[in-house]
Amino acid sequence: MLTRKKVQTSVLLVFGIIVLINIIASEFFFRLDFTEDKRYSLSDATENILENLNNPVTVSAYFTENLPPDIEKVRTDFKDLLVEYSNAADGQVVYEFIDPAVDEQTEMEAQQAGIRPIMINVREKDQLKQQKAYLGAIVRLGDKQEVLPFIEPGAAMEFGLSSAIKKLSVDNKPKVGILTGNGEAGLSQIPQLAQQLSVLYEITDVELSDTTDIPSDINTILIISPKDSLSADETSKLDNYLARGGRIALSLNSVKGDLSNAQGSESYNGFLDWVKNFGVSLDKSFIIDASCASVSVRQQQGFFIMNTPVKFPYLPVITKFEQHPITAGLEAVLLPFASAINITPRDTSLMVYTLAKTSEKSGKQAAPVFFDVSKQWGEADFDESGIPVAVAIDGKFIGNTPTKMVVFGSGDFVVNGEGEAAQKLQDDNINLMINSVDWLSDDTGLISLRTKGVSVRLIDASIEDGTKAILKYFNFLFPIILIIVYGIFRYNLRKTLRNKLSTVEYVQKAQ
Repeated sequence: MLTRKKVQTSVLLVFGIIVLINIIASEFFFRLDFTEDKRYSLSDATENILENLNNPVTVSAYFTENLPPDIEKVRTDFKDLLVEYSNAADGQVVYEFIDPAVDEQTEMEAQQAGIRPIMINVREKDQLKQQKAYLGAIVRLGDKQEVLPFIEPGAAMEFGLSSAIKKLSVDNKPKVGILTGNGEAGLSQIPQLAQQLSVLYEITDVELSDTTDIPSDINTILIISPKDSLSADETSKLDNYLARGGRIALSLNSVKGDLSNAQGSESYNGFLDWVKNFGVSLDKSFIIDASCASVSVRQQQGFFIMNTPVKFPYLPVITKFEQHPITAGLEAVLLPFASAINITPRDTSLMVYTLAKTSEKSGKQAAPVFFDVSKQWGEADFDESGIPVAVAIDGKFIGNTPTKMVVFGSGDFVVNGEGEAAQKLQDDNINLMINSVDWLSDDTGLISLRTKGVSVRLIDASIEDGTKAILKYFNFLFPIILIIVYGIFRYNLRKTLRNKLSTVEYVQKAQ
């Protein structure tokens, strides 16, 4: 029989257990991560960065309070991440959360540091209004600081935070050379790539004709869309660079397309012949792919001329990637006017790995070609599948020193251009090249984090609408039904137990 004293004791005991659990949880933070991409676990790269910290890092997180639940989750996730950083760094990472809305002075400090507010929609008293919100942080180490102006919901928080800490803690960045002098795209034409590379690398121009040899402190050289030939002296310098362990990434054009006159033709540069020495060659043909980007076409519609997007198979969108550190986490890369890469091994000391391929519906068209944007493409046009468009080579190229090389069958996939012709590239185009630099430079840092985040996993487009509706309602209703069934089961179980107890006769023991 329950007495008042027993009830009070039970309540106090439960309250004490809850308090004890909270005290333990505040001192020892941990969580179980069952996600496929381990998005809630610190990577080995991050742990390595934190273990090598010699001085404390301070993170000042400027987050507006009392935000809608979907935005407030960003704050919660970022705070949990900082707790894990602090634990992994043995307290070398110190953090604080500041609400810029406390006063004008605090808000001004946040803005002067480079943290800009965003406008979000908030429902209040059945009315929709816009509210200013801050979601940023400042990372400080000594007298140096890095700003994370906006921590986007669902983005790879770990990459941004680890990149900032590594940039502050590393005194001498590895050097990456951008080859110029042979018609290549220079720094002014690749601002998006250069900006991302500068986080972890020191970027410098390298011109073969201006140097007796490629400097030994350059870890990796990028050769992007060259257009000229190579002299014997320049070839010798590249060979010497490989012989002592230098790494190279090449994005090459063996064909070129000109949309202004709707013509496609062959393209030549000396690097096409040079890479043949390592078992890699590029076709003199255009890849066409049913998975492709669109071009804008001016069409007459009634009295108006409208710009209409039209699928253009000469701009393949690559979504088929082999398992490799360079391609980890990539979803889609646009390779304009790409060519097929042929692998013809000539040396057993070299290993060639295919990184990316075209879709199941693809093909080739030998140059020259005329681009007919009004053409109706059919199944017969795409008579090939899985054509290699990017490869990695690993081994002893020249001499006995092992090294690495990456070759892309499209020269302009990371080129923004200049002036009015400049265009913003999709993130995975830049990620593919930077991942290549990370792999080539043998950097133990952040190659696995750059594309780590929450991916959008869409239902297969081939599934019928009725099946999609069933899946949607099943995901919504099944947990509710499961709880109801469990409740009914518990109710019947307790009812059966009560009925059994009611039939038991209790005999009072005589005193």
